[in-house]
Parts: sequence; C-alpha cells; structure tokens
Amino acid sequence: MSEGGGQVVRGFPHLDTVRSAITALHRRLGPDGVRKYATSFVPADAAFADTEDLYPGAQRVAGALVEHLRLPKARVVVGFRRMEHAAAVELTAGPEYFVELNDRFRTHRRDIGAALAHEITHVLLHRLGLEFRGTRDNEVLTDTVTAYLGAGWLLLDAFRQDATSSQKLGYLTPDEFGYVLAKRALVFDEDPSVWFTSPQAYPAYTAGRAKALGDLRRPPLTGAGWAGRRRYARDRRRAVGSAGTGPGDGYAFEDGPGGLRVSFACPVCHQRVRVPVRGRVRARCGLCRTVLECDT
Repeated sequence: MSEGGGQVVRGFPHLDTVRSAITALHRRLGPDGVRKYATSFVPADAAFADTEDLYPGAQRVAGALVEHLRLPKARVVVGFRRMEHAAAVELTAGPEYFVELNDRFRTHRRDIGAALAHEITHVLLHRLGLEFRGTRDNEVLTDTVTAYLGAGWLLLDAFRQDATSSQKLGYLTPDEFGYVLAKRALVFDEDPSVWFTSPQAYPAYTAGRAKALGDLRRPPLTGAGWAGRRRYARDRRRAVGSAGTGPGDGYAFEDGPGGLRVSFACPVCHQRVRVPVRGRVRARCGLCRTVLECDT
C-alpha cells in the first residue's frame, strides 16, 4: 500500500480502471454477494484511543475488518517496522495472515484502520482469485473493492492537508475514492460523509459524487440532460440505415438482423447493456439486475 506526501494528485486519472474493477467485483460476487456488504464498516470498530495498547488494539481492528469483509475466521498478525510504503501483507493459504504497518502508525493511530482495510482487502481478493495485471491496476482494484464493500471511507478520511504537509493513503485519488463511495451510497442508500473527521474528505466526496451522479444522466437513460439527449438523437440519425456508429458519449449503435440496437454502460456496475432502438424501453442489467429506464 502506498502513502502520498507532498502534492496530492486530484481528479479521475484511474477512472477507467476503477469502473473495470467495479464490473469485475460484480462478476465475481454476483448481485446477491454484493448485497451482503450493504452495511458499511462501523466507525467505532476503527476508533483507536491513545491510551489503548498498540498491538492488542491493532489486532482488534484487524479482527473487525476480517469479520466485515466476510473472510473465514482467520487471525491477522499485525506488526510495525520501518518501511517505504504505508503497509504490506503476506498472502498465504492461511490460517494466519501477517500485516506489517509503517512505524509511523505507532503514533498516528487514527489511520491504522485505513491501512489495515486496504491490506485485508488484499487477503479477500486473494481468496476470491480476483486480480488485475500489473501492480498499479491491481492496487487500484484493491482500493476500489475496499471502498465499494464498505471499508474504504476510512481511506478517504485519512486524506489530510495543511499549509506545510499532506497525507493520502492508497492509489486512488481522493476524488476517485469519493466516486466509488458515492457509487456504493447510491446502491445502498447511505451517506458515508457523516463519518468523516478530515476536513478535506467531504469536498473530495462531493466531487466524486458529482461524477457518480453523472453516470445516471447519460443517454440513452431517461435521466440524461437536454444536451446529451440532443447529441444522442443526432448520432441515432446518423446510425439509421448505416452499419452503426462508433462510441458516442459512452454508447454505440449496432445494426443487425433485428434492427438497430444501442449499447451503453450500466450506471451501477458498468457492464455493457444492449437494447433495441425503439423509443421508451425498460432494460434489466444482466449482471447487477438493476432496472434501467431508457429512451432509445
């Protein structure tokens, strides 16, 4: 797990990988499996008082995260040492897992839960056999899954800046953490912002939420805005009688034996959905089962 210092990158540079990670998670767990994580990690379980003994406290938080992520009962042994990164985990067949945290967490105890959340999600992904190629994409996958399954608000809350220093844990930008948390919040009707203690976390969440809401306002969804609808109508006219068109604003027209169809990304899981072009239609995503109201 990485930790940021100095200038913190903002915006959405990993957005395509984040969306692919959300799709991969839904494919691996299925809609019923995802719904098992409808309750987010409880803030009280991550709380770490300065008076609490370091090692028993870290073990307590790790145990709570193992339970939250629905891992088989396993002991997570937490140690501290000087290291370049924020944390690391040894992935084995179990039954014990070994997590090492940067020595600085001995005194920055409020962020122990965030560091452990990322590393224990590595354990979950290892057990699920879910990984992306390359270190960067695999770490983005881990951050995304941590956030989508209810423990990643800890990572966004670990983002702090002042006039002379900054801290960010994980590979996602703060805005991307906000995006994934907002995607989750829209599915499970929750508001993770009430748990933030960092003054910088809420603006990042707001930026991410705006991007997530934008996914619900892209044609051919009925929630699309006027400009998007006008552009979609223009692209549809061009596609009629042709072999289809390339991708527009996340959609593409395809001509086939059954007539013109449009494909677009499900706003929940980003699986491609294909529907006939025939006005108002209701479609169900085959992956996450979300019912989508469309005007094709």
